[in-house]
Amino acid sequence: MTSTTLEHDSESYEATHVHQVYDQIANHFSSTRYKPWPIVEQFLKDLPAGSIGLDIGCGNGKYLTVNPNIFIVASDRSETLIKIASRHTPHTALLADTLSLPHPHSTFDFAISIAVIHHLSTPARRVEALVALLRTLRRPPPPSSNDNSNSTPAADPHKGGRALIFVWALEQKTSRRGWDEGDAQDVMVPWVMKRNKHDGGVVEEEVMLQRYYHLYRRGELERDIEEAGGVVVESGYERDNWWAVARTR
Repeated sequence: MTSTTLEHDSESYEATHVHQVYDQIANHFSSTRYKPWPIVEQFLKDLPAGSIGLDIGCGNGKYLTVNPNIFIVASDRSETLIKIASRHTPHTALLADTLSLPHPHSTFDFAISIAVIHHLSTPARRVEALVALLRTLRRPPPPSSNDNSNSTPAADPHKGGRALIFVWALEQKTSRRGWDEGDAQDVMVPWVMKRNKHDGGVVEEEVMLQRYYHLYRRGELERDIEEAGGVVVESGYERDNWWAVARTR
């Protein structure tokens, strides 16, 4: 099987088990997603006033209102979720694929990708998504030299654009899901919702839809960022997720 065939198969698989599912559950999903995660909230609040950045895979846009002193261009693959996110003015929300972002390179002060990349079904596509994200960031300035010092100049890691990435963790044995080291990393996760069925009257029925996830093991996100050409500034674990702050080299 050629790489082109594998890529096509992956796209078809994700279309069925990610994109189509979110299109069906968008309104119900949005109604359950309203509280910002603490690390994401703090990351956005710590940004300097006037910062311009991206929310890639924004869902219903719940992070667009966290810091009124920054401007965010949000994007998602779900047309319904983008319509919901568009209500958060003055920010912009547009329909876009995380692997084919329509943004100029080396431009933005920050980017966030919260619970998105784990929906890509191959290692190559997950790294590709990180490459696409990182190249939107403003590059760090060249190292400054000091004529009075013999030390090697070093770039300040806090200059240039930074990205915050969250992915689901494999190690979450204390959660209701109970996954842990040794379990499968590629899983289907159910979403259950109720809808009305018209059959000689209105009957409420329960519908279960399955979404694909890749569960990241410890250290895997950092390795993917480095393979994508990024530098990990800091990383950690929160609420059954691995997260990392990254910048370009």
